[in-house]
Amino acid sequence: MRFRPCIDIHNGKVKQIVGSTLNDGADPVTNFESVLPPSHFAGMYRKNKLYGGHVIMLGKGNDAAAIDALRAFPGGLQAGGGIAPENAAIFLDAGASHVIVTSYVFREGALQWDRLAAMGRAVGRERLVLDLSCIKRGGSYIVVTDRWRNETDVTLSRQLFGQLGDRCDEFLIHAAHVEGMRGGIDAELIQLLSDCAQQPITYAGGVRSIDDLELVAAAGRERIDVTVGSALDLFGGGLAYRKVVEWFGERGRKKAEG
Repeated sequence: MRFRPCIDIHNGKVKQIVGSTLNDGADPVTNFESVLPPSHFAGMYRKNKLYGGHVIMLGKGNDAAAIDALRAFPGGLQAGGGIAPENAAIFLDAGASHVIVTSYVFREGALQWDRLAAMGRAVGRERLVLDLSCIKRGGSYIVVTDRWRNETDVTLSRQLFGQLGDRCDEFLIHAAHVEGMRGGIDAELIQLLSDCAQQPITYAGGVRSIDDLELVAAAGRERIDVTVGSALDLFGGGLAYRKVVEWFGERGRKKAEG
């Protein structure tokens, strides 16, 4: 289990928003907006050696801000949001370790295998992360795309992860129904992901305390990495970034000591 930090960019600014309110019309519900550039946060993550976090571009017009972050931490961050075969190289060349793809490979509510193959050819399996962010419907988790506005016919399952596992290097899963709400994690989803995990999976959504991190560790059986966003004091929350880094560092030391 690793800490995967995030930098969410909307209208060129580092923000934390309630993901379900993001659309092309009214302004989204914003929990926090920083006056600091993306490179500030990337530099902090680099100092703490927090590799594998992600820069997410929430809508158009954020390329320059994302590249600012990537250049501040070469090889340390993944880039997502509007990624397609035609523009992926821009972010990889700027220093992204991987590109994160979701909406491009889904059309009309279905996974398009030809588009997934095209992404693989463009960047290589080893530099591709599939974002299978979801919402809960009944007893199932349904993949959502296009800024989490559109439901697909794809349900998270062991079979799905098995089918996709040889086509990407990692998975990123936002629990869109709790993302940005600071209301606690979805332990049931995390347990499902741990049952399916054959390669790295990062969970995002609802972490608000060290106790929640303990719950992620237990539900995920140490197999699932985690993102903390709105709850961090970096982004206006009450959970100290320093404490999160120390908590993960202490766990790492104990594991190394056996």
